Amino acid sequence: MKTSYRNIAIGLLLIAAGTSCSDFLDKEVDLSMSEDQVFSSKENTRGFLANIYTNLPDGFSGYTNGQFLGASRDCMTDNAVSFWDVHYYNSVLIDAYNATNHPFTGIFYNNNVTAIRKTNQFLKNARESVVGNASATGDDNQLYNRYMAEAKLLRALFHFELIAWFGDCPIMGEDENGVPIVFDLGNAGAMNMSRTPAADALKWVADQCDQVKDALPFRYENETSNWGRVNGATAYALKSRALLYRASKLHNPSGDAGWWGEAATAATEFITRNNSQAYPYRLYETGSPQSDYYDCFVTTPYNNNEFILCRSVWNTREIELFLAPCGFGGTVNSTGRVNPTQNLVDSYETINGKPIDQDATYDPQNPYANRDPRLNQTILHQGSIWGNASAGEERAIDVTSGTGIDYQELHGGTLTGYYSKKFLNTMPFGATNVPLYQHAWPIFRYAEVLLNAAEAINESSGPANAYQYVNAVRARAGMPAYSGMSKEQLRERIRNERRIELSFEDHRWHDSRRWMIYGEQTSSSETAKPYYAQYYHLYGVTVDASGEYSYGPAQTRNTLVFNSPKNYFLPLADSEVKRAPNLKQNPGWELSAAEEEEGTTTE
Repeated sequence: MKTSYRNIAIGLLLIAAGTSCSDFLDKEVDLSMSEDQVFSSKENTRGFLANIYTNLPDGFSGYTNGQFLGASRDCMTDNAVSFWDVHYYNSVLIDAYNATNHPFTGIFYNNNVTAIRKTNQFLKNARESVVGNASATGDDNQLYNRYMAEAKLLRALFHFELIAWFGDCPIMGEDENGVPIVFDLGNAGAMNMSRTPAADALKWVADQCDQVKDALPFRYENETSNWGRVNGATAYALKSRALLYRASKLHNPSGDAGWWGEAATAATEFITRNNSQAYPYRLYETGSPQSDYYDCFVTTPYNNNEFILCRSVWNTREIELFLAPCGFGGTVNSTGRVNPTQNLVDSYETINGKPIDQDATYDPQNPYANRDPRLNQTILHQGSIWGNASAGEERAIDVTSGTGIDYQELHGGTLTGYYSKKFLNTMPFGATNVPLYQHAWPIFRYAEVLLNAAEAINESSGPANAYQYVNAVRARAGMPAYSGMSKEQLRERIRNERRIELSFEDHRWHDSRRWMIYGEQTSSSETAKPYYAQYYHLYGVTVDASGEYSYGPAQTRNTLVFNSPKNYFLPLADSEVKRAPNLKQNPGWELSAAEEEEGTTTE
């Protein structure tokens, strides 16, 4: 397995195609070395730990595979569709894969199982005598203890990822003697274990966070050297998310209020601990509601007090090429393959704080005026001013059907009338030397913790103490505060707030499932609802030559298929279940006789 681990490490480094802003994460180790070579050296031990960080979740990784993955994973949800026909997201959207060929089974399952094995290998073999554990000032105090706490927290995070995507999860912690379990991934018998129910596994993740959350620095004193490393704040944030998921309907069908109370406590514990810090995490806010949200994701993303944990910084222009409207080109050309839906656009309230169908000031022929400022900071639409002004490329976006420069071309375009602006820098496409931009994928950020607190408190004890947290997020965007609502009314507004605030950050897939929104209506029953409240039908806008807006089904991809219980989780690979039958397949993903015979199906 040593050689394969080296290949995995090298492959992931090539995928990243960027550089780290952390001295720690730069010091990886050649995993082809023997365990004794690695763990008898302080530098190699540190390098082994750094290598585990290459397995952290990374929503930007797909942009290195433009043919099949070069878009946001929100294209598997009602938030967006992908323009490019062969993107895997399109077939996931309509449930066209099975357990033999689902592309994300390997990506999410293999990556996290491999990462858990590496963390256990580290926990089992790292030596205090080699690393040192002396008391010291600063970040290197009791270094061995801190390394072990980091590894344990990383292991909990990788388990959480397995639960989020696959549900019930094998707990790969310690054996009956307290020794970390290091499986031979090629040994079917070793991996043939039963999965722990998801709710119990999420509680295990939270308990692991409790073991390390105060053993690690809440924030590192030297974040230049330690940027990208998990810290105590990460443990508090992971516990908050794990218990929020556990309390949600998918894992808490009886609606146990006690579980919501635990989730509320976890979120407020983060906030209380954070508020006691000399340098607390906080919302990125300069007093400019018209730009702060956008700037949060493009202005020094590796040095941002809102980001609690990020994947290593990428230096790349690929994200700009795949997000920018298709009319921008020169030295390099954009393709614009992430097309937000009208469903998402309509979820942005008016500036008065009302849903658009409940505010008489909303004009569907002037639809983007007087809306939540985050709309124009997240989505490019007809008339949006965008482009690099210093290069003479700034102009109005034109998605006029058939003739607009940003409508469609051979390799890119829009099926909905919209493009994604989040994470998109105003790159000069015609420059002689087109620059690279720094991008950092936010795994945890402070706004999410505030929304976790709002949701959990509202569900456990009602709106009174929940308002302050959701209103803090809204205030950054210049939106009016919520008040005077019932629990049910605030629940819907918090869910909507998560949808827009956390859009394109891999939350919508999981939120829509843990809330079980697809069970609340059917494809036929939802059509009388506003677009923002429909989940199975995907909509867009058409702008004609006279400038008139017409709303209706998105082009080509206008349907989301959800089969219950099948689509609440991804399948385990059929080959893995055959190899280790105690894992069992997720409900609904069992192969038919014809699929068993063929071994695969067409998309």
